[in-house]
Amino acid sequence: MALGHTEQTGKILLHHWQAFGAGDVEAIMADYAGDAVLITPEGTLKGLGQIRSLFAKIFASMFPAGKTSLNLTKQVVEGEVAYILWSGNSPFYNAPFATDTFVIRDGKIVAQTFAAQLEAK
Repeated sequence: MALGHTEQTGKILLHHWQAFGAGDVEAIMADYAGDAVLITPEGTLKGLGQIRSLFAKIFASMFPAGKTSLNLTKQVVEGEVAYILWSGNSPFYNAPFATDTFVIRDGKIVAQTFAAQLEAK
């Protein structure tokens, strides 16, 4: 049973990473449960509306699609939990270190944490 969870978690994580790299807010939002929670150093976002606003801001002013390079350094998937370590670079920001942890249940992200070292250019 845990193997099934791990496979499903890995599949959702891959879709999420690809959608983020493409700057596709709609594809990203399809990965989240309606009552998802995203915890960042700036605060906790609850529900699809708040999470959507964050991604729209990220792509508009931080990491625009087509002008951003991303590097996935590490990925660990255990059951319903996924962890990634990554870096990114855009005309606006350098992120030499970023990390997310996801809890993915029934094919949807129900909880996520995010932290990054962000350097404005």
